[in-house]
Amino acid sequence: MSHTVGVRQAQKQKTRQALLDAALGLLAEQSLSSLGLREVTRVVGIAPTAFYRHFKDLGELGVALVEEALGSLHAMVRAILVEQAAAEERIDRTIAVVVRHVREHPAHVRFVARERHGGVRAVRQAIAGELDRFAEEVADALKSQPVSEGWRDEDVRMLAELYVDRLVTTAAALLDADDGGAGEGERAVRTARRQLRLIAVGRRHWREEGDGKGAAEG
Repeated sequence: MSHTVGVRQAQKQKTRQALLDAALGLLAEQSLSSLGLREVTRVVGIAPTAFYRHFKDLGELGVALVEEALGSLHAMVRAILVEQAAAEERIDRTIAVVVRHVREHPAHVRFVARERHGGVRAVRQAIAGELDRFAEEVADALKSQPVSEGWRDEDVRMLAELYVDRLVTTAAALLDADDGGAGEGERAVRTARRQLRLIAVGRRHWREEGDGKGAAEG
């Protein structure tokens, strides 16, 4: 009996993943709000009613895609930030992580870039929630760096949000660059590096508002 249950669970998980993969493929050319449930089930080869054994609606499927798309990026970038390396080295390694992620998961990046401000509220909220957790993890890493000594928590969080926003924007720019011809990717990387360097320089010279005191400089 337990073997039978295990086989059924494995098949259910396989079908669920097939639905996610099918939707992701279809979303390369359209938004989630325009995607039809029957389109997805047709690709997988199951009846439309079978869809509801895995997701209550396409919004819930979209939330699962968000988790797939952003879940793995958090730990990789945070691991770089906690290293006590020079700012330039951290910037280069962080960009390299983003470039690799875009190359390995272009469909996921395209999905997040399109749906971040898309028409499905549950998916917008899921993306915002993932990026919020991402910023919290980055803020925790930034607090451990000597240059953050004396900073208020809200300022560290603001800095983390700047980094996260730049990384997401860079990922979208790299994806667009892949469709733009030779040299566009290198240009996107150069722009990202300059933007992150600008943030790093601003960080070293940040002055807290209100009391006129300077934060510790590294």
